Amino acid sequence: MAQLLFSIFKTIRPRQWLKNLAIFSPVFLTGYAFEAKFIVPVAWGFLAFCLLSSSNYIVNDILDAESDSRHPFKKFRPIANQKISIPVSLLVSGIFAVCGLVISSTLGYSFFLLALIFITLQYMYSLIFKKISVIDILTITAGYFIRVYAGEAATGIHISVWLALAALSLALFLAIGKRRAELTLIKGYKSVVPQQTRESLMHYSEKLLDTYTAMFANSTFITYSFYTFLERPAKPGFLFGGYRNYTLDITDRKLLMLTIPFVLFGIMRYMQLIYEGQGESPEKILTSDIPLLVTVIMWAVVVFFVVYAIGG
Repeated sequence: MAQLLFSIFKTIRPRQWLKNLAIFSPVFLTGYAFEAKFIVPVAWGFLAFCLLSSSNYIVNDILDAESDSRHPFKKFRPIANQKISIPVSLLVSGIFAVCGLVISSTLGYSFFLLALIFITLQYMYSLIFKKISVIDILTITAGYFIRVYAGEAATGIHISVWLALAALSLALFLAIGKRRAELTLIKGYKSVVPQQTRESLMHYSEKLLDTYTAMFANSTFITYSFYTFLERPAKPGFLFGGYRNYTLDITDRKLLMLTIPFVLFGIMRYMQLIYEGQGESPEKILTSDIPLLVTVIMWAVVVFFVVYAIGG
């Protein structure tokens, strides 16, 4: 029993729940992260998306069991090596999907609709879209993008169009980087043919993916820079809460732009890892690559200081 539960735990991929943290971005970046009326629904939304994501991971592993068994790393997944039966896997997936949608229904019509679109896209990706070049990347991107807007739907906090564009560009960059890293990794194993592990890889050349990667690395940097230049915190910070006029003078200096160097380094570091074949799992890199992890933490600290300590 313990081995079964551990195998189920591995199959639902809790590490990949890091992707769902995107749902917190609207509330964190606008200065409302410490207000219960905003953070509570977002936390429930995060749980819902974790359940929905895990439901799809199980379905994906069932459908990919044969190809995963030929993959140098994925062959150790519990379903691929038959540590979990297909009926048990389907049961767990169904329970997770139902629970995720029930929680989503309590967070309003808009959130429920986004959650429904999200899980439908995820299932369609596992069934069809992952086999079609370009469409597979766009589907992964849509998943990231929906998470950001789910945060808006849960709270009613509207996000800047430049933040939305930055999120879109970053999602495309991560999705394309994932494919580029997969190609690099697979080509390092002479006995493994790329299309045997992922059919869409046969339609991606290194040059094409390099072009895509450079394009969306640039657009991520540019759109995020515009966001930091044009956005101003919505609330007074705790350092200058009683000095509104002074706070306005401070924020007119565009202090959010202090976070740009961290984003630039993060993009460059991630690209370096991609070409070393380590970018197949962005969430794994984020938790294991010390330079990138430190950069993300420093970015969050500076954002917190500008938005919450100085404010607007």
